[in-house]
Amino acid sequence: MRNDTTYPAGSRAGTEEQDRKLPLPALLALATAVFITSLTETLPAGVLPAMGADLGVGESAMGQSVTIYAIGTALTAIPLSAATAGWRRGRLLLTAMAGFAVANTVTAASASYPLTMAARFVAGVAAGLAWALLAGYARRMAPAHLRGKAVAIVMTGIPVALSLGVPAGTFLGELLGWRVTFSVITVLAVVLIGWIAALVPDYPGQRREGRAPMLRALTAPGVVPVLFVTLVYVLAHTILYTYIATFLDRLDMGDFTDLVLLVFGAASMVSIWAVGAHIDRRLRGLTIAATLLFAAAAAVLAVPAESRALVYGAAALWGLGWGGVPTLLQTAVADAGGEAADSAQAMLVTLWNAAMAGGGVVGGILLDLLGSGAFPWSVLLLLAPVLAVVTAARAHGFPAERAAAD
Repeated sequence: MRNDTTYPAGSRAGTEEQDRKLPLPALLALATAVFITSLTETLPAGVLPAMGADLGVGESAMGQSVTIYAIGTALTAIPLSAATAGWRRGRLLLTAMAGFAVANTVTAASASYPLTMAARFVAGVAAGLAWALLAGYARRMAPAHLRGKAVAIVMTGIPVALSLGVPAGTFLGELLGWRVTFSVITVLAVVLIGWIAALVPDYPGQRREGRAPMLRALTAPGVVPVLFVTLVYVLAHTILYTYIATFLDRLDMGDFTDLVLLVFGAASMVSIWAVGAHIDRRLRGLTIAATLLFAAAAAVLAVPAESRALVYGAAALWGLGWGGVPTLLQTAVADAGGEAADSAQAMLVTLWNAAMAGGGVVGGILLDLLGSGAFPWSVLLLLAPVLAVVTAARAHGFPAERAAAD
């Protein structure tokens, strides 16, 4: 892993550093880390019936494999980020990915539901530690005027996981078994470790005397609204996404889960491209648009219809709304956090995964009590306060105007 050199501001070298292009090989390595961890977190949504049957539990219980992964991240992101703040960033990222690979291997080999859930928890811990690093890592590697685009590149790992990874994993799971899919992810993680070691620059951690208390970030104007939006928006998304195969079974489209996810993911790719192109000037407008697009998708799915075209259309609207959200929220909380941006990022990761965990639990309860038809209505109910907060946070959090450079 190569070391980074920081040049004094105003020097010739510093000017060249600011004018350099984005380090794409290193950013793509981080994007791959996002891809692998996102794919592993959400893959059970595509192979839920097969996993449940193999481990001898029902679909609601198997859905909690998404929940426990998210709980692992939510419980440990903040304390682990604080405890490892002094570690060199490269060493910490490699440690997190190695732990993730080991836990994922156990998941692939386990024949026991409790052991599988324990492995998923540990994988979530490792992934959460990596996630708390990645947005800040990307911003640190890029010149100031390209930091938004750097984060957007790294966050492409999410829509790629959803558009290609989950459908491909679902297909592979149906063809060869879900264990093969998880084994392939482990192989990818090992390759990624070598990639990071070879091409991603290393950075020092924070000095002990320079560290601010983790919770001080909450006092920065705008941080709390962004965190609220993160919690509620991701909760709405997870309720629907975790049980999408079950929801499609209700519409007699269970055999088309991979195609629906492919449409969703392809639209997510379009969304993250648009966000990457315009985030420096239109963060607020893009966040409002994302909320409205997701709400429109939920409204279409809430009304029973015989047309499969409407379902695919709703999946496209959902993807357009969701794809750029990770970039929007990571950028918004970093901007609002200022000097406490790293702490704010760790809080965002915690709440993000708390919402993932909550979505698995709430979705399971809704499925047992009201059936899968309740999922779109719950999305609409949750998105109403999201839209209200984004609209109200005009001065801080989601400002009407945002400078292009930090």
